[in-house]
Amino acid sequence: MILYSMIDSGNCYKPRLLMAKLGLPFTTVEVSSHTGDTRKADFVAKNPNAMVPLLELDDGRRIAESNAILLYLAEGTRFLPADKYERGLAYQWLFFEQYSHEPYIAVRKALLTFPERAKDATPERLAVTLERGNKALGVMDKYLESNAFFAGNAYSIADIALYAYTHTAEQGGFQLDAYPAVVAWLGRVEADPGHVPIEWVG
Repeated sequence: MILYSMIDSGNCYKPRLLMAKLGLPFTTVEVSSHTGDTRKADFVAKNPNAMVPLLELDDGRRIAESNAILLYLAEGTRFLPADKYERGLAYQWLFFEQYSHEPYIAVRKALLTFPERAKDATPERLAVTLERGNKALGVMDKYLESNAFFAGNAYSIADIALYAYTHTAEQGGFQLDAYPAVVAWLGRVEADPGHVPIEWVG
């Protein structure tokens, strides 16, 4: 398999982390939005949405969107709950991550750390992303006060999805020590066998 990816993207880290845990062989091809690579014709021909990650299977078929890739790779493994309700919880948190978490926590980090995004870092945008990112962290913290993981009692793709940008949230100005249950959960995620850091590319 080929994973078109950016090393500093949390969304691209998600499938890399899961494939590491599953021991799946793959090749990483760096396609950076910072340099415009994702908008070049050869890549747009592969993914008309011009975004990474993009997973190309051995037979040439492709899957885009980080959480869709997680669902595909996790099928039949310990990372997608077999129980119908717990699987529903995994879906719930995957949608939460993309709708209520990533647009604020990941975007605020990008605004503050990527030079090409600096022009978009208006005081209003920074204030909104801080407020809504903290709301997302608060929702997570409340849930984790009485749950070890996000989809039942075991680590799943819901945890991978939420870990990707949460563990670097302080780079976006979020104070994780205000969310002790989240901090404890980050430790549990990192202790799960086969964990690799975001810089790992296979």
